[in-house]
Amino acid sequence: MVGKSESDGEKPLDLFLKIGLDERTANNTVANNKVTANLTAVIHEAAVTDGCDRTVGNLLYSVATKFPTNALVHRPTLLKYIVSSKIKTPAQLEAAFSFLSATASDDLKIDDFEAACGVGVEVSLEDIECAVDEIFEENKAVIVEQRYRTNVGELFGYVRKKQPWADPKIVKQIIDTKLYALLGERTAADNEKPVKKKKEKPAKAEAIVEETAPAKLSEEEINPFSIFPSPEQNFKVHTEIYFSDRPVLRACNSKEILDKHLKVTEGKVFTRFPPEPNGYLHIGHAKAMFVDFGLAKERGGCCYLRYDDTNPEAEKKEYIDHIEEIVGWMGWEPFKITYTSDYFQELYELAVELIRRGHAYVDHQTPDEIKEYREKKMNSPWRDRPIEESLKLFDDMKNGLIEEGKATLRMKQDMQSDNFNMYDLIAYRIKFTPHPHAGDKWCIYPSYDYAHCIVDSLENVTHSLCTLEFETRRASYYWLLDALGLYQPYVWEYSRLNVTNTVMSKRKLNRLVTEKWVDGWDDPRLMTLAGLRRRGVTATSINAFVRGIGITRSDSSMIRLDRLEYHIREELNKTAPRTMVVLNPLKVVITNMDSSVMDLDAKKWPEAPADDASSFYKVPFSKVVYIERSDFRMKDSKDYYGLAPGKSVLLRYAFPIKCTEVIFGDDKETILEIRAEYDPSKKTKPKGVLHWVPEASPGVNPLKVEVRLFDKLFLSENPAELDDWLGDLNPNSKVVITDAYAVPSLKNAAVGDRFQFERLGYFAVDKDSLPGKLVFNRTVTLRDSYSKGGK
Repeated sequence: MVGKSESDGEKPLDLFLKIGLDERTANNTVANNKVTANLTAVIHEAAVTDGCDRTVGNLLYSVATKFPTNALVHRPTLLKYIVSSKIKTPAQLEAAFSFLSATASDDLKIDDFEAACGVGVEVSLEDIECAVDEIFEENKAVIVEQRYRTNVGELFGYVRKKQPWADPKIVKQIIDTKLYALLGERTAADNEKPVKKKKEKPAKAEAIVEETAPAKLSEEEINPFSIFPSPEQNFKVHTEIYFSDRPVLRACNSKEILDKHLKVTEGKVFTRFPPEPNGYLHIGHAKAMFVDFGLAKERGGCCYLRYDDTNPEAEKKEYIDHIEEIVGWMGWEPFKITYTSDYFQELYELAVELIRRGHAYVDHQTPDEIKEYREKKMNSPWRDRPIEESLKLFDDMKNGLIEEGKATLRMKQDMQSDNFNMYDLIAYRIKFTPHPHAGDKWCIYPSYDYAHCIVDSLENVTHSLCTLEFETRRASYYWLLDALGLYQPYVWEYSRLNVTNTVMSKRKLNRLVTEKWVDGWDDPRLMTLAGLRRRGVTATSINAFVRGIGITRSDSSMIRLDRLEYHIREELNKTAPRTMVVLNPLKVVITNMDSSVMDLDAKKWPEAPADDASSFYKVPFSKVVYIERSDFRMKDSKDYYGLAPGKSVLLRYAFPIKCTEVIFGDDKETILEIRAEYDPSKKTKPKGVLHWVPEASPGVNPLKVEVRLFDKLFLSENPAELDDWLGDLNPNSKVVITDAYAVPSLKNAAVGDRFQFERLGYFAVDKDSLPGKLVFNRTVTLRDSYSKGGK
């Protein structure tokens, strides 16, 4: 396989500049190993290593990044059309991609292909002008009204529908000329930024629907699973595996194998969610669940929950129980729960068959020797040992006759491949460790690379979906299934979910937990699903967040934490009742009120119907109330809406109060309490509105609660890339307030209950709560920077 231009003495960057890529694009491409390999191969296939014009080069770049993988056999043909300028515009190239994707590995019908791509179609200047004239005539009123604010891209799209093969540069020139002819010179008004009109609050609910009608969504946004093929299409070439010493392997199912598979599955979609039970699941697993369970649910199919338990030393029953429980909490129901260890016998028998077919051998190299030989692309000294000898030794391994570390079974793949994951991967290793699920029956255990694809096949999985870091393993996946003549699932990789200001690797999470940097796997600061749940996040909001991201293949994407917080707020704003809690209480004595107590109605919801008693809670108003210490200052100012000497504020759901006196401590600085008068007539109309908590009865302190304020666990957006990532921990990620005051109605709150503390944020009752001492975790603040910046 042609791939690395450096082997021909030319650096990729020089090669990319030769085909006309600008320097920035070329440098960005070199930084991406996958695109570099693809583009280098395309340049060699197109035979333009000496360079080409920029138009051709840009089209070649598109081929390298967008060409449908199921039609790789036809890529050389497309490149000939590009180099010969029979396909010369992006529109033609997009049409070619669509046609080839539908054709896949079937024979290419040249006439149909050329017709679909507009090959040979010449669009004259007159044709383009005629199309532009028609568009302008149809949209003249709008263009005259909007003048140079007219959406030129939209006009361009209309022209493209009439003349899809027209040169886009010429179309743009004619549209610009036509605009100038119709509108004349730009005026000062044309250059002004449009003033955004403040939307008036509609009087009726019906008007809200019209005002906020969403833009039309794409099919993929409506149904993110529409990108996946049906099981009946699983006869197409999955991928091409290039070898150093034999022809290309085009992995696909024969009609006989596919028919047998479809008979068993009845044509249904079968997926699997395959976590390794060596830790708690995190938010990245929520995306995997959404993809695996979501596809099966959308297609009326089935999804296995399969524990990938090939390593007996790492698995714990605690993790197994947690995974099953958290999958259910996330709203997913497995078709069946299985374990890779359920198939240990079948996997062993297939390993024996692999040896018999000459595709595996018993090796005696140490781990360090294997690593060295793989780096140097050198064959193991035992690679070519007789098949019978490997069969005998593998049987000895199984029967415990060989010491741990003295032998492995390795797959005989391709040590000269460009793909590191084809360097004779280990299929079995010896471990004299009982297995949590399989007991002490086995002392040899299969590797992930050997077991994963085979169990996918044995379970008749139709779509094997995983994250992009496994993309380079696709060759090994299909090589093994092909070598054994087994059914081959459709494999597709998507970008892993990375969220800012946290770490996601199980190794780092495990270190945070075991070294006590956090308070266990369910610490609310972690992005584990157990931690998010304890923090008060709902499964619904996590699934909405994942769905909003989409099932993309854009690698190395880092999703901002505030995007997740946006979805959390969206959910809690609808479901969390309002209440009042004061974190740092400051006593206010209302001097013109007697010791009586008034029960006032406070709203649980902003739009609470007046005739619905369940939408309100009672809050007593008494002579002594408490406000936030931060809501009082000695010096007033125009932009300050809190309480100050001589100033009035409104107590939420109650009355206006006016500060009349400030009581200081012995140091003459510490404020002990405020004296105030209230306005029972409510004629005073202050601008500031404060939340507050009362003494439910004279001389008795309000309900005392503990409040834990959580913030980002790490200071940097991407701590995982730091050498001293533990040094980036946020020292203020957890602030505990032990003496907060709450309204009496919170007394009976139960673990898991969620509330909006007015003006403070959303909070949930923590499992550490005890009778008489509630503990609340802050789920998220009220501030929402994400929606302001755009979703």
